[in-house]
Amino acid sequence: MAIAEEMAALEDGALEDLAAFPLTAALFGRRSRRFALGDEIPDGPLAYKSKHDPLPLSELERALVLSAMGGTTGWHYGITRHARYAPHISNYPNGAAGRTFPSAAGFHTAELFFTDDSGTYFFPTRDAGALVDPAAEEITPALMVERHLAQIRRLSEERIHLPASEPYMEGHNTWCANVPGSLLVIPVADIAQTFLSILCFFVQNGYCVYDDVNDQRIPGVEEFAGLVDLEEPFPLTFAEQYALTEATAELATCCYAGVLALQAIGLGGWMFDGIDRFTMLGASGDPDIPGLGFRYDEDERWSTPNPTGLEGVFEAFCRPHHEDMAAAVEALAERKFGSGGPHNDQTPGAWSESAAIRGSAQRFSDEFKACVALQAQYVFDAFGKFPGTVPSVFLLNYVQAHHLDLDFYDRFFKPGAYLETHASHMRRWHGDA
Repeated sequence: MAIAEEMAALEDGALEDLAAFPLTAALFGRRSRRFALGDEIPDGPLAYKSKHDPLPLSELERALVLSAMGGTTGWHYGITRHARYAPHISNYPNGAAGRTFPSAAGFHTAELFFTDDSGTYFFPTRDAGALVDPAAEEITPALMVERHLAQIRRLSEERIHLPASEPYMEGHNTWCANVPGSLLVIPVADIAQTFLSILCFFVQNGYCVYDDVNDQRIPGVEEFAGLVDLEEPFPLTFAEQYALTEATAELATCCYAGVLALQAIGLGGWMFDGIDRFTMLGASGDPDIPGLGFRYDEDERWSTPNPTGLEGVFEAFCRPHHEDMAAAVEALAERKFGSGGPHNDQTPGAWSESAAIRGSAQRFSDEFKACVALQAQYVFDAFGKFPGTVPSVFLLNYVQAHHLDLDFYDRFFKPGAYLETHASHMRRWHGDA
């Protein structure tokens, strides 16, 4: 069934129920429900083989999970005030639209990949603008799906191949992860861009970094004594951990939003990190297991490979995807201040005077960009990558969604092991008791 027909058939039933599903029911009813139609546990006290074939998510079910995890929800409200910049609005954000999950200072460097029985895909929304507008329309599940479907970009006709064995997966996931019929959503963050954004944040607030690994000041930073405090710099390792953890919050909350949606739709699944991230990104070392196929580099100074992106799809703000770190700074400035950016007065917004508010943010001066680029280039030159002590690209959590095998839960669990939405899912969403 085409997705438009599927939505029309469900508009007054399942979709209406989804829109009315209580937040508290999703919060209090959330569980990891791993046993899908078609699964088998071969041994132990929960040994069981499903009597059913795997059933892939419909295109609508898939789109609802994706919209919950990474959909845009309108224009975000920016960073309202900072006394240091007054009367200008803070210019920290990199993207103009809000999404279903929060991002520190509106940096928004994460994007979603996903794979299922029909192939492997990219679902970019961080620079898509506000695809819905609560000031002008009611935001419904059907509207979210309708507006976001065009963002999906097919990368391959094949499901990502992941051997169901260690070290590619944690042993406890080998029987249930990325199985036939499942949807596996893969959020990936650009840590290079996050760290570059933090360096901008630091310079805006009068800070710089020093190399605490090699115990030295960054050569040349003294030229910018008028911008930054040379006597109280932040340790590089602290700043890079700051970038990693801020981006990880994007990845985790994105996944949590998806898991809450599973409860409301009545799908099984869970949020987990038990697939080797290097294998998934493409750095397994085995050409027969390419994962997402990201470019990665190795260096004797690094304990692990360093993926940097998928050319033409998702490229980190660092070399080799930019000529040097000065070029990466220019690219970040373009994202902020260029067409569609959060600080471009031509970009629509949530305010009654959006053009004036967006246009009030200060653009980066040449001196400012040079100060940020000097520090960033030093890190790349000193460590051979950017950031120097954490990955350029990071993947932590996954969300798997699948149709739940209720027979398994009825066999081994007490009542209450699943929600009414799970019990009625086949009837409500597929017209099949």
